[in-house]
Amino acid sequence: MATPDFITTLRADAGQQLLWLPGVTAIVFDDEGRVLLGQRADNGKWSVIGGIPDPGEQPAECAVREVYEETAVRCVVERVVMVQALPPVTYPNGDTCQYMDITVRCRAVGGEARVNDDESVDVAWFEVDALPRLHEFSEHRIKLALSDSPTWFEQSAGE
Repeated sequence: MATPDFITTLRADAGQQLLWLPGVTAIVFDDEGRVLLGQRADNGKWSVIGGIPDPGEQPAECAVREVYEETAVRCVVERVVMVQALPPVTYPNGDTCQYMDITVRCRAVGGEARVNDDESVDVAWFEVDALPRLHEFSEHRIKLALSDSPTWFEQSAGE
């Protein structure tokens, strides 16, 4: 996954210390109800589409941009599915980040699904009852995007 230039600039001063960053995940459905997934180049696993917003970029704009950059599919954002602070992650180079993920449900409006950058080795539409093996992160977000539930927020233990 390519590191955005603004993060490379931050890392020059911050070193490998924890960076708190926004993240956007797009759950994209087509008119047949299939979900769009990408097979990641870094680990070979299937996953939902996502990325980091550029400074000043709105989450919906980021979702549309990331989906197109990675899959060549054009989409529109329909609603916010969930907002969740994720646990910190340490990358192989030692950099540490923690993301505030905003997951949005999207509807495909054009384009043909294909690998459109170097972040994926494959891109495909899947029936929701015939998904490839996915991490719980992706499964949970797809399930919530399929429901009519209001936006999901994680509650503190005392609430």
